[in-house]
Amino acid sequence: MKALARLYVALIIFFLYAPVLVMIFFSFNESSSVWVFTGFSFDWYTGLATDVTMLNALKHTLIVAVLSAVISTVLGTAAAVGITALRNKFSKKIIMSVTQIPMMNADIVTGISLMLLFIFIGKLLGLRESLGFLTVLTAHITFNLPYVILSVLPKLRQTDASLREAALDLGCTPLQAFFKVIMPAISTGIITGFIMAFTLSLDDFVISYFTCGHYQTLPIIIYNMTKKSVTPDTYALSTIIFACVFALLIMYNMLQTKSESKKAAKAQP
Repeated sequence: MKALARLYVALIIFFLYAPVLVMIFFSFNESSSVWVFTGFSFDWYTGLATDVTMLNALKHTLIVAVLSAVISTVLGTAAAVGITALRNKFSKKIIMSVTQIPMMNADIVTGISLMLLFIFIGKLLGLRESLGFLTVLTAHITFNLPYVILSVLPKLRQTDASLREAALDLGCTPLQAFFKVIMPAISTGIITGFIMAFTLSLDDFVISYFTCGHYQTLPIIIYNMTKKSVTPDTYALSTIIFACVFALLIMYNMLQTKSESKKAAKAQP
């Protein structure tokens, strides 16, 4: 049974990562063929430096991803604190249900509804172009918020409520008590929410496609390439992004392990 369980896990890992490994392998191909490996080369990586369209799309993607992750982390953390403070169970259930709607809703429905909303507001304000950077950023914050809230809420529930009361008794203001006592206790949830928001924003295509206007992100540029042909420098750029995200996740896991071992050491008599 153990052998079958290991085989099952190995097959899952293989099917999950085999496409990524193939992409990484062919990003070092000397030719543009995706069938035959003619030789090892860094040409597609060095060629990225002169691909203005790809670099601009990457810049747009990173700007939106970082800003949306930061804003949604701040708003999501504040919302999680507010939800935890609610005493009315019925109100809390309603708010939690509303919070989860963007996660369960189809991306195409969210994208179209946000596009119509932005165009309507743009017409009211008399704007020439209703869609652009701000609409993409707002859309990304909208679908990132629930993930941040659901990442922070469990940490808030695990935090002893008496810690805040003790901080207030010792002379802290409610704001000081949050930053000095509550925030360090829920920091892993905040970091998890930020990483999820960043990666989801980095990867999003459907919602960005409907709300971008002329402000095109990397997934949209790559989608437009598929109508003709995807060049191997796209594999190179995707490999770099994958390596950065993978390194970020490893760093986070190391920090979390270190934090948990510190807590365990403090808990020991």
